Amino acid sequence: MIKKIVFISFLAILAVILFFNPNLKTIAAGVAVLLFGMGMLEEGFKVFTKGPLQNILKKSTDKLYKSITAGAVVTALIQSSSLVSVITISFISAGLLSLSGGLGLMFGANIGSTATAWLVAGFGLKIDISALAMPMIIFGLIFTFQKKESLKGTGNVLAGLGFFFLGIYFMKAGFDVFSTQINLTEYAVSGFKGVLIYTGIGVVLTVVLQSSAASLVLVLTALAAGQIEYENALALAIGANIGTTITAVLGALNSNIAGKRLAAAHLIFNVLTGVVALSLIYPLAKLVNNIADFVHIKQTDYTLKLALFHTIFNVLGVVIMVPFIKKLEIFLLKLFKENIDKDVDKPKYLNEAILKFPGTLISSLLKESKDLYKNTIFEIVAHSLNIHRNAITSDEKIKKIVQNSNEQMNVDIDQLYYNKVKNIYGQIISFAAKGQQNLKFTNAQNKQLTQIKVANRTMVQIVKDTKELSKNVAIFSNSDNEHIKKEYDKFRKKVIKVLRVIYLFRTNDKKEEHYQELLKLKKSAKKAVNSDNKSIDKLIRKNLITIDMASSLVNDNVNVNDLVGNLIQVAELLYSEKDAILDNDNK
Repeated sequence: MIKKIVFISFLAILAVILFFNPNLKTIAAGVAVLLFGMGMLEEGFKVFTKGPLQNILKKSTDKLYKSITAGAVVTALIQSSSLVSVITISFISAGLLSLSGGLGLMFGANIGSTATAWLVAGFGLKIDISALAMPMIIFGLIFTFQKKESLKGTGNVLAGLGFFFLGIYFMKAGFDVFSTQINLTEYAVSGFKGVLIYTGIGVVLTVVLQSSAASLVLVLTALAAGQIEYENALALAIGANIGTTITAVLGALNSNIAGKRLAAAHLIFNVLTGVVALSLIYPLAKLVNNIADFVHIKQTDYTLKLALFHTIFNVLGVVIMVPFIKKLEIFLLKLFKENIDKDVDKPKYLNEAILKFPGTLISSLLKESKDLYKNTIFEIVAHSLNIHRNAITSDEKIKKIVQNSNEQMNVDIDQLYYNKVKNIYGQIISFAAKGQQNLKFTNAQNKQLTQIKVANRTMVQIVKDTKELSKNVAIFSNSDNEHIKKEYDKFRKKVIKVLRVIYLFRTNDKKEEHYQELLKLKKSAKKAVNSDNKSIDKLIRKNLITIDMASSLVNDNVNVNDLVGNLIQVAELLYSEKDAILDNDNK
């Protein structure tokens, strides 16, 4: 309700200002067109985030200097630090990036965002930019009507740049007209008091426009028209940098834990950078003058000098923060803790942030499925056989494990299913469905998504097979009848062997060797039903087991071989390296 009142009040005040000051209409229209262009640019570049851009950002975070460079270069090229932030949050949420890697990208994005000031100061304000903007808009809109997604993306980028340049043109024209009637420099405030006042104005301006880039363009056009003093413009630029953190914090309120950590880092970085820039504003201004003289920038070219100042204090902020990045990471992890008391049936890798891109969604679904398989399913199957998991992963001989594992574990399969499997399974299927509805996948990604869903359905079937087997293992593994006990020990050995090979397949360097062994076990399980039934028939003919025992043996023989086949099938689907997309976790 408060938001609605504030929004309506803002619209009313804006309408009154424009009514009584018609000369502001052109400037306001310019800001609106520029913001629209920036939105189209972001939408256009989203098309290209599915492949190269995501891979570049992901592969450039193993070293801090690489992540900062990647963040700076990508942001400078796509003119959208917010898009880089969205990708970074999505990657961190999916477990594809470490927090420190994400921080490096964010620091780099701050440096890359200074490219906007250079573009406007060095190009947008020096020529009749509308002559270039119009053809870009025309051709861009033609491309947006094409069916091919890459052409649509290209069209949005072209049209976005066109509207961006057109917005600059309108803002510049508006200030030129405005300056003939009102001279805003009369309201300039000198000294450090003026610095603080105009920094505050820069913060408010950015919060209203929801874009530090738009604020900076507005400051540059006003400076070019002589409507603000250079010193006050420097303070406005600092304020714009601080103001953008408020936008980030507001956006992170409903975000996941990764979004909150990144927003907090953004706030710390920009506020610290702003404080340092404010305290050193006069020495920095002098440094800008010296550099301007050295690179032959005119003393009166205040727009280029503002762009230089903006770059210097952002780079200075990164230089200050880099030595403390590990400490910042530790602080953020302590400040925003994962809910360690959450039930085991809640997903670890699934949240709304991963739904932004196909790659991060598939990677998260794959990680969640692997976690369910290697922990919960492994536990349910092992404990249903009265076997501890650490015995399976050990080097102990399987025969000895079975001999030493006759203590009943009293496993409640139904309870385990409802507590540990059902909700996660449902969430995986739900997120997969959301992704298919809202995202566009390549053929390879669609194939992998199908494999993940099949793997999860098979895991549910494994639990059902295990439930049937578990009852009779509990009854007959300690039976006085040595023949029935021996048969159920055979079942246990068969499943334990498969679980051990799957464990080695997941974790051992000799992946191909263990995979071939799994294929042999799978093939053997298919053939085993008939041969095992012959052995059971022999026991019945010799009256070594009762009819009830025989009935249980026949049913469980089918269950065990189905269980073996399903366990191996899931391992193949989840741990095959073919068609792997944005995932290197094979453990």
